[in-house]
Amino acid sequence: MTQILSDKKMMAGIGKAQRQVVFRKSNSKGLRQLIGHLAALGLLGVYVFHELPAWPLVLVPYGVILVFSFMPLHETIHLTAFRTIWLNKIVAFVCGLVVVIPPVWFRHFHFDHHRFTSDPKRDPELVTPKPVTRFGYLWHLTGLAVWKSLVTTLVRNAFGKCQDSFVPAKAQEFVKRESQVFCLIYLTLIAGSFYLQRAELFWLWFLPAVIGQPFLRAYLLGEHMLCEQSPDMLKNSRTLQSNPVIRFFAWNMPFHVEHHLMPAVPFHRLPDLHALTRPHLMTFDRGYADVHRQIWQSLKQEGGASNASPR
Repeated sequence: MTQILSDKKMMAGIGKAQRQVVFRKSNSKGLRQLIGHLAALGLLGVYVFHELPAWPLVLVPYGVILVFSFMPLHETIHLTAFRTIWLNKIVAFVCGLVVVIPPVWFRHFHFDHHRFTSDPKRDPELVTPKPVTRFGYLWHLTGLAVWKSLVTTLVRNAFGKCQDSFVPAKAQEFVKRESQVFCLIYLTLIAGSFYLQRAELFWLWFLPAVIGQPFLRAYLLGEHMLCEQSPDMLKNSRTLQSNPVIRFFAWNMPFHVEHHLMPAVPFHRLPDLHALTRPHLMTFDRGYADVHRQIWQSLKQEGGASNASPR
């Protein structure tokens, strides 16, 4: 109980006027962020499409930015990327298609993660264990287990056989329909590519997503791994100092303790919230290289396990 009270006491110390500022949503800031993300993706995509000099090397940054579409998906299922609800829903749908994560299903998954963070019995991110060995860590970073899990879940849900306890009964039909629409779109795109004998779908989506997924896996491991399994949000999540490039394409989610403390705070207000909460942070690291060095040193050397959750 003392642990739970510590983060509540800290949040209570944030004044009413400060709360009004950090909770304020903005269509313009959300659109600027989205346009910047898409502009970088588009420029690199054009470079790859036209096979300009050294274009295979460009597949790496292009793939990273592509698979980091997970970040606007995450922000929009919170309905905080934009002030207008329908903008959040449209962007969530499109980004969900890119990373094979239907937004309504993911919303239920992710909100249970927030409710039960680090609870091994109820946090859906911990349904399968995090890596506990170096082999498991390296296998996890390939992203192959995650892709298998995502595709399996999508097809299972499309057939109306959702097995996820975090999806309430009243949402089962919607999750089924959403998954069916996703499958129909994917099948249409694949069939069209074969019919027209075009390879853009492979070079601009499938292969880059596979290339970029290890970077997303590495990023997401930094949010909670090696943090204390505690109901105290100041202890069970990690904020990273990071750098402006990562913060931009991750939509400020390196401020992860702050996000867990107040999930309704939009991404562009997280630096403001960080300024208020920084003196209270218990897990604040310099960057992802340092965190992964800590993870590597903590792992066993044989065997393995991999977290196949979308997070």
